[in-house]
Amino acid sequence: MKISNETKVGALTIIALAILFIGYSFLRGNDIFSRDHIFYTVYDNVDGLTVSKPVMVNGYQIGRVSQMDLLENGKIQVAFKINSDYDIPTNTIARIVSADLLGSKAIVFDLGNSPTMAKNGGILQSDVQANLLEKVEPLQLKIENLVVKLDSVLTGVNSALNDEFQTNFRNSLRSISVSLNNMEKITSDVEELMGSEKIRLAKIMQNVESISNNLRNNNARINSILTNFDRLSNDLASMEIKSTVDNANQAMQSVQSITDKIQRGEGSLGMLVNDDRLYTNLSNASEELDALIRDLKTNPGKYLKLSIFGKKDTR
Repeated sequence: MKISNETKVGALTIIALAILFIGYSFLRGNDIFSRDHIFYTVYDNVDGLTVSKPVMVNGYQIGRVSQMDLLENGKIQVAFKINSDYDIPTNTIARIVSADLLGSKAIVFDLGNSPTMAKNGGILQSDVQANLLEKVEPLQLKIENLVVKLDSVLTGVNSALNDEFQTNFRNSLRSISVSLNNMEKITSDVEELMGSEKIRLAKIMQNVESISNNLRNNNARINSILTNFDRLSNDLASMEIKSTVDNANQAMQSVQSITDKIQRGEGSLGMLVNDDRLYTNLSNASEELDALIRDLKTNPGKYLKLSIFGKKDTR
């Protein structure tokens, strides 16, 4: 049986239309040969989301956006076709995220922990991740404020960098250079001194080591001496110091009482100290006695009358 050309053309047209329909449906995210589950959610703002965008879990694609409808209240209902091999908990959140830096959108399922799985045609919770511009905007404001402050600082620095400041700065650098040269010279002198005193330092270190060894070797004797000091301290602490102090206080009180009596003129010593007449009489008597002694030395014959022959002097 011969097939006419018209039949062939009609069959090819139908096949082409079928392929076109299948391809168009696939591009829109509708795979007519797959057994997918459909889930819905509602957004206040889809933020540039379009049909056929991927639905992912932890970076793995499990479906696509199949349909978007504007509701009467201004919200947008979005339908997802999800592979039926994957179970979706009822408390899963369908979050709109930025897929790349260019602003392309995608859906990420934040799987919940509910033991109950969402049924085909069920409604999921929705969420929209803040886009990059919203995150950058606060940072942009801070950067702008920083630029303004930096500009004012640079203006102040420019005004401060006048000729006088530059002159002072050069002088400061020159002073620093001189100080560094002096430090270098001092370092060189110290190195020379250390070189010349190296032998003495070695001897000093040997002496220190010898002292350390002596202390180590006489550690037992040192401990014994410290023990004796400790015993002596304990013995002194156990002595009747209070009785000794009381006796000393009584002696001091007696001395104070005697001193008070002397000051009041009581007794011979008090009269001697406080009576001026007694002092004057003693002083006069001392002077007269001194004059008598001088006269006795000068004229001994006036007081001593002696005769060699035993006769009396007729004078």
